[in-house]
Amino acid sequence: MASIEEMHFFVEVVKHGNFTSAAHALGISKQLVSRRIIALEARLGARLLLRTTRKLSPTETGKIFFQRAQQILQAIHDAELEISNRSDELRGLLKLSVPLSYANLRLAPALTAFMQQHPHVDIWLDADNRHVDMISESYDMVIRVTDQPEEGMVARKLEDAAIRFCCSPEYIARNGIPESPRALAKHACLTHRASEWVFSDHDQIHRIPIHAKLRSNHGEVLREAALAGLGITGLPAFYVLDDLHSGRLVEVLAEFGIQQGGIYAMYPYHKQVSANTLALIEHLRHWFQPAQP
Repeated sequence: MASIEEMHFFVEVVKHGNFTSAAHALGISKQLVSRRIIALEARLGARLLLRTTRKLSPTETGKIFFQRAQQILQAIHDAELEISNRSDELRGLLKLSVPLSYANLRLAPALTAFMQQHPHVDIWLDADNRHVDMISESYDMVIRVTDQPEEGMVARKLEDAAIRFCCSPEYIARNGIPESPRALAKHACLTHRASEWVFSDHDQIHRIPIHAKLRSNHGEVLREAALAGLGITGLPAFYVLDDLHSGRLVEVLAEFGIQQGGIYAMYPYHKQVSANTLALIEHLRHWFQPAQP
């Protein structure tokens, strides 16, 4: 009879299509996954996977076993969830997907405090900018930076992520402050990949062409360049809040900014949500918005 662990390994291999990705998701070695699947096939006396040089795919028998294994694993998960939700003390595993920079800059101390309050909760934090599939990859919750939460998701806003345009005091001393968005034509800009920035003036939207001194898809690189005095950058608020409060960066063009975007904790409507997930969401909301009732 197949063990629960072997079913879990097999389901992950089918979902990911190869041993390497499945092993990464499981947090174990590729060799261990491969050995356990071979042992599972030998015990069942059936071939479950078709192996090619590029990809693994289930046989017809493997497809049947995959469906049954998923049902069994989900039933076990639901049973554990029901029992844990009845308990006054939180316990069990909580699997999260969070953007890398947000995990570094904002989430770490809040998550540490939550774990100190709930010592029997284990956290699996996947800090990555990859857009994960919550259902197939078995995540309990994701945190995403967006101005439009996805359909089919319960979304609770944790904090603001509107774009804040800023630069260092040294840059201002050398180049002055842009009095309007159009003045950016005379300034060095540090940008994600855009060749224009969007501003609002008396309910009119203006798209302003910019000279990109630096382009990067990494917000922390842009922040460091702004701190070094290389130009003006526009970043979601969480990147620069501490720098603005300390005076290391100075906000510019604030009256022309478009207030949109936020940091959201999300989980699917149809997924049974655990007490751990709900508790973490409330903890984060009060951590980042302490005045909120």
